[in-house]
Amino acid sequence: MIILEDQNLRARFKNAWNVFRAKEQEDDRRYIGGFERMSFGGIGSSYRPDRTRLTPTTERSMVASLYNRIAIDVSAIPIKHVKIDKNGRYKETIDSGLNECLSAEANIDQTGREFIMDVVLSMFDEGCVAIVPVDTSVNLMDSNSYEILSLRTGKIVEWFPRHVRLEIYNDRVGQKQIINMPKNKIGIIQNPFYSVMNEPNSTLKRLINKLALLDVVDSQSGSSKLDLIIQLPYTIKTETKRKEAEKRKKEITDQLENSQYGIAYIDSTEKVTQLNRSLENNLMSQIEFLTKTLHEQLGVTSEVMAGTANEEAMIN
Repeated sequence: MIILEDQNLRARFKNAWNVFRAKEQEDDRRYIGGFERMSFGGIGSSYRPDRTRLTPTTERSMVASLYNRIAIDVSAIPIKHVKIDKNGRYKETIDSGLNECLSAEANIDQTGREFIMDVVLSMFDEGCVAIVPVDTSVNLMDSNSYEILSLRTGKIVEWFPRHVRLEIYNDRVGQKQIINMPKNKIGIIQNPFYSVMNEPNSTLKRLINKLALLDVVDSQSGSSKLDLIIQLPYTIKTETKRKEAEKRKKEITDQLENSQYGIAYIDSTEKVTQLNRSLENNLMSQIEFLTKTLHEQLGVTSEVMAGTANEEAMIN
């Protein structure tokens, strides 16, 4: 048992408000298949449901490593809740719930550093992200003075003049939910490299599209197709000849499929031309050019990505 000596601390926990709080609390016991068992108060999952998941085209490309590298560097920078003097200079660090969220524990699942990584990754992927105070000392809708007890990253799914609709993970039930929040009660952060990374025709989007095309070409070249042209000893201008050609093609296909070693025979008058040789294209050169351009525009060199850059490059 924890004894709270400070009356203000008692009041803070007594009046604590949660953005997901339901009107009624559910019973902690459930009956499954006739047997009573303790409920853990939410939906179970075999994977971590609050983890940031990038869009499929980004996650399956080398762009994800770029996002992760920058997110790690940003999260390594200490962010604190501080008091400044009238000239804007640092005076002291404030011992507050917000400072605790940024430096130690942002929520029940994330440390302060993991939370910042989550914010940066989501910001890069979506272009704009919301920082939501989930648990506060009092109802933040009714007050402008409150203590922040936990923070979460929210995905903005719809914009309104003074509100936004957010998709945010609810750690009470174990799944993401849609909520509406006023803009002046949350932090909305836009990617400073939005025009480079998130615009439809930006350098990064073009690079992702090129990588997707390269995957398609690789998949086709690695398929089991033989890509053969068989020249028959007669013309196939008539319908009858076309049917004979289709029949001959089916016979050769059946021979190859049903043969243990993939061997088939043809007539001495027939000629086979194989087309599955490698095709020259400039996809790789375009990808290399776009990758270099993207690194230059973001200020992230290959040395930074490899962790071998000097101090001046890392500071930049």
